[in-house]
Amino acid sequence: MPSRLRHTISTSRAHLRTILTGPQILLYLPALVVLGYWFGGTDLILGMAMGFPLCVISLSILNKGHRKPFGHYRHMANFPEQQALEERLDIVLNSAHKKSQKMACMLVALDDFDVITERYGRLSAENVLQRVKHRLAVALRSNDVVYRHGAHSFGIAIGPVQQLDLEIGLHLAGRLQAAVEDPIILDRTTIYISASVGFSLDADIGLGMGADLADAAHLALKEAQRHGPSSIRAYSSNIRDIASCPHFITDEVQNALENGQIRPWFQPQVSTDTGQITGFEALARWAHPKLGMLTPAEFLPGLEQAGKIERLGEVMLFQALNALKSWDAQGLDVPHVGVNFTSEELRNPKLPEKIGWELDRFDMAPDRLTVEVLESVVANSPEDMISRNINRLSEMRCHIDLDDFGTGHASISLIRRFAVERIKIDRSFVTKVDCDPEQQRMISAILLMAEKLGLETLAEGVETAGEHAMLAQLGCGHVQGFGIGRPMPFDKTIDWMSHHLLKLDDLPVIGQVRN
Repeated sequence: MPSRLRHTISTSRAHLRTILTGPQILLYLPALVVLGYWFGGTDLILGMAMGFPLCVISLSILNKGHRKPFGHYRHMANFPEQQALEERLDIVLNSAHKKSQKMACMLVALDDFDVITERYGRLSAENVLQRVKHRLAVALRSNDVVYRHGAHSFGIAIGPVQQLDLEIGLHLAGRLQAAVEDPIILDRTTIYISASVGFSLDADIGLGMGADLADAAHLALKEAQRHGPSSIRAYSSNIRDIASCPHFITDEVQNALENGQIRPWFQPQVSTDTGQITGFEALARWAHPKLGMLTPAEFLPGLEQAGKIERLGEVMLFQALNALKSWDAQGLDVPHVGVNFTSEELRNPKLPEKIGWELDRFDMAPDRLTVEVLESVVANSPEDMISRNINRLSEMRCHIDLDDFGTGHASISLIRRFAVERIKIDRSFVTKVDCDPEQQRMISAILLMAEKLGLETLAEGVETAGEHAMLAQLGCGHVQGFGIGRPMPFDKTIDWMSHHLLKLDDLPVIGQVRN
C-alpha cells in the first residue's frame, strides 16, 4: 500500500475516532431518535436512550488508551498560554498533514532561573522573560508563534514547512538557544543566562494531536535539563522510556545503592597558581542498567522516601576514601577529596564518630577529607546539632567547604561560627567573568572578604580558559568546572591526572630558553 494512502487512511481513522468520542457526536442524536422510532417504535428509542451513553463512555475510554503514550506524561497547565500553544499545534498539524508538510514543537527553558530571581528580584526576572520571548519571536518566521509555557519556559509552534528533519531541528534549536543566551542589559547590570531546548517533530507522534506533540517536547526538554545547563535534546522513544521508568520506586533505588550501581564520580579541582591538582569532589551517580547515567535529582526522591539518605552518605564516604587510598598506592598526589553532606546527615549526633571510624579504617588523616556543606544549610541552622557537628569535624582537622556561596544568604558571623575554611563561589558569579566588569567586581568583593576572614576560595562552574585566567588574575585560589574536567568515574581519573600533569610538564619555564 502506498505510504500516502496509508497516511490518508490513518488520518481518516483519527478524525473518525475524534468525532465518535467528542461532543460533536451529539449532533447525530436527533437523527438517531427519528430512525429508531421509524424502525422500532418506542421500545427501540428507550433502548437507545439506555445504550447511547454507555457507548460514548466506552469509546472515550478507548480513545484515552490510544493517547496514553504521551498523555500519561501531561504537564500541568499553569499558564493560559499553554492551552493556546496546544490549540495552535492542532491547527499547524492539520495544515501540515493536508499539504504533506512538516512541523514541530520546541520548548525553551531558562536554566537556574531561581538564581536570577534571588539575585535581581522578581520584577527584573519578569523583564528578562519578556526580553527572551521577544528574542525568540525575532529569531523565528512570521507564522511561527511563541507562547509562555511555564514559570520560565516558552513553547513554540514551528511550521508548516516543506523540510524539517532531525538535523534541521537541531540547527534551529541551536539558533534559538544562541539568541536567548546573548547577555541582557538591565538597569546598567549585565545578566548572563543559559537555556535548555527540547523539541519534537510531527513524525515522532504518529497520529497524535497538538497536546501529544507538546508532551513529547516536554519530555525532550526534561532530558536536556538532565544533561544541562545549555543542552539540546530531540524527542525519541528512548526518552519516553526514561520518563516512564519507575526509578523513584524505593525497592529499585535501594537495591541500586546496595549493589554498587550508585557510586561517586569525581570532578577535579586545581590551583590557579600552579595548575596542580588540589583535590576532587565526589558526586553521586546511578549507573542504571537500562537508562544510563542518572544524576541525584532523579534518584534522591526515592532514597528520601525510603529513608536512605544517610546510607547514601555512608556509601559515598567509603568510596571517596577508598579512591584516596588507591591514588596514594599509585603515587598520585591528591591532597583531599570532598564529600557532600545533607542537613539530615549533619543532624546525626553520631556523625563525627562515624566519620572518625571510617578515617581510621582507611588509616587516613582527617585533613584528607573535605566536608562540603550547602550555604543554605548554614543559613538555616544557626544554633543546632548541625553547627555542633561541623565544628567537631573541624576540630578533628577535617576541611570544611561552604558550597554554592552567594545563593544561601549566610551571614559573615555564621560563616565564622561554622568554622568554614573555604568558600566555593557559585557559578552564577563565575559565568562570563572574563568579559563582564560587573562580574569581576562581584568576584573581587567576595575574594576581598575571604582574604580578610582568612578563608580560601574555589570558583565553581568554570567553563572556559578565559574565565580560568581571569579568576587567577583576580586572586581566586582554586577552580572547578567543565573547563577543567567533567565528573568522571574513578577508573578515568588516573588517565585524566596523567594527561593533566603532562600538560604542566610541557609548560615553558619563565626565564629559560627551551631547546
